[in-house]
Amino acid sequence: MVIGIIGLGLIGGTLAKAIRLNTGHTVLGRDINKSVVLKAKLMEAINYQLEDDRIPECDMIIIALYPQSTLDVLHEIAPLISKNAIVIDCTGIKSKICEEAGRISQQYGFTFIGGHPMAGIEKSGFEFSNAEIFKNASMILTPYPNISIQTMDKMKKFFLSIGFGRITVKTPQEHDRIIAYTSQLAHVLSSSYIKSPTARDHRGLSAGSFKDMTRVAYLNEEMWCELFFDNKDALITEISQLISNLNDFKTALENDDRKMMTSLLHDGKEKKILADSDDDNTF
Repeated sequence: MVIGIIGLGLIGGTLAKAIRLNTGHTVLGRDINKSVVLKAKLMEAINYQLEDDRIPECDMIIIALYPQSTLDVLHEIAPLISKNAIVIDCTGIKSKICEEAGRISQQYGFTFIGGHPMAGIEKSGFEFSNAEIFKNASMILTPYPNISIQTMDKMKKFFLSIGFGRITVKTPQEHDRIIAYTSQLAHVLSSSYIKSPTARDHRGLSAGSFKDMTRVAYLNEEMWCELFFDNKDALITEISQLISNLNDFKTALENDDRKMMTSLLHDGKEKKILADSDDDNTF
């Protein structure tokens, strides 16, 4: 296949490297920063630059940009995309993207499938891209109901071939509801946690739990702000639930209620065991 990748940051650059490392597909790359495209070519992450005149050649186009930029670019290039091509995005929200991208794909006749690679690191940019980042990770696909089984099978095999360990299929709405908890809330919590004045005194008095809790506070604030607001209803629900849970612990302490505290901690442990069991049984 000829695969075009638009956006050669952490995710797009990693996809390019993973495709080049694991397959014989030809990769064409585009980025707003021309120096990134040159670097990607020098490092053999891409075969050629993706110019407008080569877009019709692409069997697959992967857009790895912020949500609104994804839609802006798709509007721009849609008339050039082959009717036989498959377009996939990589944004962390799906309802907004799939609704508008679906309309564009129907207008111009190509196939669109929502996508979200569930992997990454705290850093951003092509310089931090690494073909190993997606190894054994989950790739979420949010297709429209009318997409053929053959197309979905092709996409599943493609993403497994470049290192993903699991393909998860959800509706855009299911994706956004769940991702508000599994990803977005974690970033809100980490950012809130590190703002305690005590955080400055952690040296010599912190271990793995502190590092785990604060890791994703190192984030791209522009991108995550956009993601939060594009999924604000689901995220507000999760934040409200977290506040309620924290207040339970606060109440137990204020009332010197050791029985309540023990029960809260036990309940959390049991839910963690159950969550791990569910994860182990998901293929």
